[in-house]
Amino acid sequence: MPSQISDSFNPILSQAIADWISNQPDQSITFAEFMQRVLYDPEQGYYATNQAQIGVAGDFFTSPHLGPDFGELLAEQFLEMWTLMGKPSSFTLVEMGAGQGLVAADILKYLARRQAGKADQYSGFWAALQYIIVEKAEGLIAEQQRLLQPFQFAPHKLQWSSLEQLPDAGIVGCIFSNELVDALPVHQFVVTEGTLQEVFVVVNPTDHSFTERLAPPSTPRLAEYLAWLEIDISSGYTDGYRSEINLAALDWLAAVAQKLQRGYVLTIDYGYLAAHYYSPQRPQGTLQCFRRHGAHQDPYAYLGRQDITAHANFTALEKHGLTQGLTKVGYTQQGLFLMALGLGDRLVTNNATRDLTQLNQVIRRREALQSLISPLGLGGFQVLIQGKGLTESEQSHVLKGLQTPSF
Repeated sequence: MPSQISDSFNPILSQAIADWISNQPDQSITFAEFMQRVLYDPEQGYYATNQAQIGVAGDFFTSPHLGPDFGELLAEQFLEMWTLMGKPSSFTLVEMGAGQGLVAADILKYLARRQAGKADQYSGFWAALQYIIVEKAEGLIAEQQRLLQPFQFAPHKLQWSSLEQLPDAGIVGCIFSNELVDALPVHQFVVTEGTLQEVFVVVNPTDHSFTERLAPPSTPRLAEYLAWLEIDISSGYTDGYRSEINLAALDWLAAVAQKLQRGYVLTIDYGYLAAHYYSPQRPQGTLQCFRRHGAHQDPYAYLGRQDITAHANFTALEKHGLTQGLTKVGYTQQGLFLMALGLGDRLVTNNATRDLTQLNQVIRRREALQSLISPLGLGGFQVLIQGKGLTESEQSHVLKGLQTPSF
């Protein structure tokens, strides 16, 4: 999918990538390398330069942008995890890729407010709680620290860290993420006459735009990944079938599992199980780009000025987790997860008022809650919970968010 570089792009980043490609022996890089650079280059990447316009008025929005309910309901799930684990004196929440810090703010404000009300279970949880944010992008870290300034008076309660800095087997608690896996760099492949070809990015010598070239895979891990998931591209797939392989997600999950001593890994994202992910009826894969709430499929437009994502493969996360000591606790949709945690009660709360301003606020809040559970939107996101170091009783317990919600 060749593209003329738009006027709205990062020329410094574009030139840096072009120079990088030109200096390669075969004058090409994998699409995964391209995606890593345009999103996460430490000086010019989409996230690093704070070009990530996140929110209702930005390039895209996430569940916490619809109000505090998402974070507050997560807090209730974390409280149950702590209780189920025997109320350890230290319970650490590690949020991977915290965006603007909205989830952290909503969780911490909610728990601080509830424990201040002298509710015993919340007081104990608050005393045990430590919150760690793992974030690479300096621009987002700055936003997070501004938003979370009220909680920084107690360094033991809230801190920032890289994943590498966390001690191996040092976390007792829950490592969680919301819309992180979809932003990890992916390899792209194309089926050509029943064989696997990888997508490489090259510079078009005519107009110096970025374009693509197909070649044998850069690593045997791509073919091994598909075979591992029992995906046979040699039959049933049309010529030109295109999709993604997220090796970075496997590496990320392995690193997460290494840091967890005992507790849970909770992953929320949009995605599919492998059979659906690699359905022959989806011949163009799941890669999408977002700019000003517009979605398209050209990753070479708006270079450094747009988000690039690919759906998460939850079968791969579950299977790889087993090899890393993570056992599946449960898998569900976000809408069902939040309803089971009490979102339904928030929907039916009596908010009768004759004040027009308050009435409008009630209507907007109900619309936001409905958006969180709509199966055609955020409610259709997937929730995977995995455990490590749990007792047989803890492992078999059905967490509240995984129970069948009452409607």
